[in-house]
Amino acid sequence: MAESPEHDTEQAGGHSAWPAEPFSEADAAAVEAQLGRESRGVHGVGHRCPCGNPDVVATQPRLPNGTPFPTTFYLTCPRAASRIGTLEGSGLMREMQDRLGTDAELAAAYAAAHERYLEVRGAIAAEHGLDVPEIEGISAGGMPDRVKCLHVLAGQSLAMGRGVNPLGDEVLDLLGAWWETGPCVGGPDSGPDPGADAEAQA
Repeated sequence: MAESPEHDTEQAGGHSAWPAEPFSEADAAAVEAQLGRESRGVHGVGHRCPCGNPDVVATQPRLPNGTPFPTTFYLTCPRAASRIGTLEGSGLMREMQDRLGTDAELAAAYAAAHERYLEVRGAIAAEHGLDVPEIEGISAGGMPDRVKCLHVLAGQSLAMGRGVNPLGDEVLDLLGAWWETGPCVGGPDSGPDPGADAEAQA
């Protein structure tokens, strides 16, 4: 059985690839199969699932067509994304948003995650010689004080490790072992999460 991708500095099972690992041709093929389209503006692999495929890619802040792209850590695994969609539909984002208004320690940690996100984006931009003033100071997922996309928060926690984004860590806690049935693409057991529909209707 594959181990959990939950991690600190040393990874168990799937692992953070931050600083990003090179994005190989095999990675590109896996991500294209995951997304159903060619990947764009990829800087590198941000996190690998225990199956070996990327499940988060780190992206450049400006796509090749010139579009600003604020989502630095983009979740690609369709199984994880499906489960997160179920969590979003459950009202979890509203509950998290309410807690940010009453828990000063949580709010401060979430704001710090926003700053870390911007730091990474700035480093990627500098490496590629990019200037993207359109999204300066804007991270993703609603940070620093709103909760708008759990996929973004989970992507940051997977790529940067636990202890960076507290709400992203909570999402990972709730996801369960989405990788246990094998690769989502490129393997004999690949395909949609067999439990996703049941969870959505629960």
